[in-house]
Amino acid sequence: MAGLSLDHPLAFTFGLLGNIISFMTYLAPLPTFYRIYKSKSTEGFQSVPYVVALFSSMLWIYYALLKSSEFLLITVNAAGCVIETIYIAVYLTYAPKKAKLFTAMILLLLNVGVFGLILLLTMLLSAGEKRVVLLGWVCVGFAVSVFVAPLSIIRKVMVTRSVEFMPFFLSLSLTVSAVVWFLYGLLIKDKYVALPNVIGFTFGVIQMGLYAFYRNAKPMVLAKDVADEKAKAVDGTLKVPEHVVTIAKLGEPAMEIKNAEVYPVESSPRSTEDEAKLEDKEPSAEEAVGEVTSKGGNSIQMVHA
Repeated sequence: MAGLSLDHPLAFTFGLLGNIISFMTYLAPLPTFYRIYKSKSTEGFQSVPYVVALFSSMLWIYYALLKSSEFLLITVNAAGCVIETIYIAVYLTYAPKKAKLFTAMILLLLNVGVFGLILLLTMLLSAGEKRVVLLGWVCVGFAVSVFVAPLSIIRKVMVTRSVEFMPFFLSLSLTVSAVVWFLYGLLIKDKYVALPNVIGFTFGVIQMGLYAFYRNAKPMVLAKDVADEKAKAVDGTLKVPEHVVTIAKLGEPAMEIKNAEVYPVESSPRSTEDEAKLEDKEPSAEEAVGEVTSKGGNSIQMVHA
């Protein structure tokens, strides 16, 4: 099968077209990652599709190297490896700690552990054409997962009635790419290339249909999202609930007054002499301020109902 794609001009044309479209597909999430870069936040976007896409590209390069004739598969998947790695690096830079740990975990598990295991087993358990067949079916399985991965947000789209996290042009690119690569696989008689793209086309149509249905729908805000938003940190400190205002000053600890009631007191006429004594004992406003300043201010807490 060496040089088959070159010997078949139409297959080469579709392969070249597939390279161009697939490259554009890899670039489709660029607006998403530019937004992440600008906002310094992943804003709920998931890393799974990009980790899976990187793994799939690695597998297809291995498959193409075994067949020794599919250089068009090598070129497009080599570009995919580079681009997906950049996406994952950006995601890890701006993701919250929990998302970083999850992404690092699946990256090590899938792209290092599972890929290394597949490489080892195919080398030890098979040889020649059997190795190509075994790896071909593995590639089919994970190629399907690449098309399925963006569907992980379908539930979120349906619940929130928002397509914010499902880029339309990514779905469109995947659909057109699936058609082109299906024709390429059909012409070179490689079922491992053709088969997953039938499923890819189906999933792409589903995604675009979902986008068309919800693109003009009124988004719904979940109660959980509102609660999470209130708990977000601002400048490294948590927001204080709006109905509580705390004023703290250095000095003696505040005394908590739980109840303050006013009781009537019978007043008796004061003599001129008594009033003079009281005036002598009561400090002036300036003296009171001076006394508080010398002792240090108290902590005052005001709670609004």
